[in-house]
Amino acid sequence: MVVRTVDLRSDTVTKPTEAMRKAMANAEVDDDVLGYDPTAQRLEAEMAKITGKEAGLFVPSGTMGNLISVLTHCQIRGSEIIIGDYSHIHIYENGGISTIGGVHPRTVKNNEDGTMDLDLIEAAIRDPCFEICYPTTRLICLENSNAHAGGRCLTAEYTDKVGELAKKYGLKLHIDGARIFNASIALGVPVHRLVQAADSVSICLSKGLGAPVGSVIVGSKSFIARAKILRKTLGGGMRQVGVLCAAAFVALQENLVKLEGDHRKAKILAAELNKIKGLKVDIATVETNIVYCDILKGSKISEKELCETLEKLGLLVLPEGPLRIRFVLHHQISESDVHYAVSCLQRALAGVAVENGDK
Repeated sequence: MVVRTVDLRSDTVTKPTEAMRKAMANAEVDDDVLGYDPTAQRLEAEMAKITGKEAGLFVPSGTMGNLISVLTHCQIRGSEIIIGDYSHIHIYENGGISTIGGVHPRTVKNNEDGTMDLDLIEAAIRDPCFEICYPTTRLICLENSNAHAGGRCLTAEYTDKVGELAKKYGLKLHIDGARIFNASIALGVPVHRLVQAADSVSICLSKGLGAPVGSVIVGSKSFIARAKILRKTLGGGMRQVGVLCAAAFVALQENLVKLEGDHRKAKILAAELNKIKGLKVDIATVETNIVYCDILKGSKISEKELCETLEKLGLLVLPEGPLRIRFVLHHQISESDVHYAVSCLQRALAGVAVENGDK
């Protein structure tokens, strides 16, 4: 019988704190579709201020935030965007930019650190002289931090160079900043500096920050005005949404300061996992709150089998492809939870044979 459960599937599994629930119950609200919800307005203004942009817009999810942003930049069907081949928009958002917006993705290989080589980005930009055959490139998308790269961070200097490239060719730059606050804390660089070169940013409130619902898009006033129309078209316009925005305010006030601790605990977890026979973590890649752990080929257990065994022991994690599992730290995971997770891995692998002398 499981007497303790530690949930490291994602930072999206957090529960609203008592302070959040109280703020939600007492939130000042009005009709946000009509533009009158005061709590939503305050949150949008605060996020715009933090990011150094003119305006913000609350949306139900990061997927919708990215979709709205791409479609706002690409108002002509058949437009093309340049995007990482392992980016969240390309892999995990149901192909919405194509199915709903008629936008064509042109992928560029993501490096292990989440970047794309600048020369490859430039080579992917279509030559307008051959528009009789080519789609028109209109947008470049980055992701910071990059989830598939294990939460690694894009520097301001790198993003600036991509922004300069975009301007050179008359393109826009969108940043999927679902965990931009994690990147900011890890790099020691303010959010507004990390996104300075971007024309738009989508920021998740329910990942690193631990709010229950929502994301905020930021950009110019004209961009947000167009985005608000698309939000309504996609069914994302909600009425007394200040109830949700109030919880996000609490997350900004209470949980932002906890991100550094999440990163520290992720590094502790990575180091301890690396001591377990049959597992391997590249500790140098653990920059924020995500840890990817490889199951060595000599181990006679699959990622699915390991996850199932761990669940029986009270540890919830997700498989991340062949012989790889993922752990994500968040503000409701204690250092004691981290050590419990390690003990679950030790127990799960204790009876598993390891071949070929793998550690």
